[in-house]
Amino acid sequence: MNIAEILNSNDGQKHFSFEVLPPLKGTGTDRLFSTIEKFVELAPAYINITTHHSEFVYRELANGQFERLRVRRRPGTVAVAAAIQQKFGITVIPHVICSGASADDIEYELLDLQFLGIENLLLLRGDKAKEDRTFKATPGGYMHTTELIEQVNRFNNGYFNDDTPIKNPGKKFSFGVACYPEKHEEAPNLEMDMEFLKLKQYLGAEYAVTQLFYDNKKYFDFVAKAREMGITIPIVPGIKPFAKLSQLTVVPKTFHCDLPQELAQEVVKCKTDEDARQLGIEWTTEQCRQLYAAGVNNIHFYTVSAVDSVRDVVKRLL
Repeated sequence: MNIAEILNSNDGQKHFSFEVLPPLKGTGTDRLFSTIEKFVELAPAYINITTHHSEFVYRELANGQFERLRVRRRPGTVAVAAAIQQKFGITVIPHVICSGASADDIEYELLDLQFLGIENLLLLRGDKAKEDRTFKATPGGYMHTTELIEQVNRFNNGYFNDDTPIKNPGKKFSFGVACYPEKHEEAPNLEMDMEFLKLKQYLGAEYAVTQLFYDNKKYFDFVAKAREMGITIPIVPGIKPFAKLSQLTVVPKTFHCDLPQELAQEVVKCKTDEDARQLGIEWTTEQCRQLYAAGVNNIHFYTVSAVDSVRDVVKRLL
């Protein structure tokens, strides 16, 4: 199923989708599948699977010294996507990222996905490595999502990255990208950030998914400005329920988004994490009702540390 077809449909239905992480190395898929099972009966439109690059960790040796190792804590995005699609019969969208990958790595990933019959992708630059102050391209890799898009386009057009023809080109990938209603943290201003979104649309992106936000006005303003600039692709709101007291300071710092004053004032009144979780469910439910009422036909949920909250919200909405 081409996700853009759902997002561009006028069937009047309220769709939702959600994002999951591959399991930590060595932990198996039981917990992940348990999470998905909580949503299956609610008929999600699709499931996103994140991709994570390797990072440096330090292991203490017997002599008291430390050895620096590069470890990938959450491998298996392609395999997990295939397993979800096979087990649950739900359309999956794996993330394909620049971070930690060379062009050759990405090419083999595209081949594997094509063999598995996975047709939808979310193309992202990815986060910088924890040990780096700024984002650094992997040797033989890319600095920008637009470069990644160009490689996928070459593959779709029947050519490998070295421009040799693919003898038996498969079905073309459909892909979306990310966008930021409160601008990407590295962008000098919102307008320049949105110009890059327009370029991604020109290069073939069929939809965009926003970073999480808690103020619908910022989303509506962002969409209105995008339309003025000629950005016509669907812009899917990305939502995550507020779930813990600590998120009052952690969320703005981590995701570079503001909490509305009304929400922040209510969080301060909460005495426990459960109080905060219930507040998050109420806030998110109302937020989503407003989005659906405004004509949005799919809301994308970020579920990390908020699985049960997201499920409670969706059950109230659908």
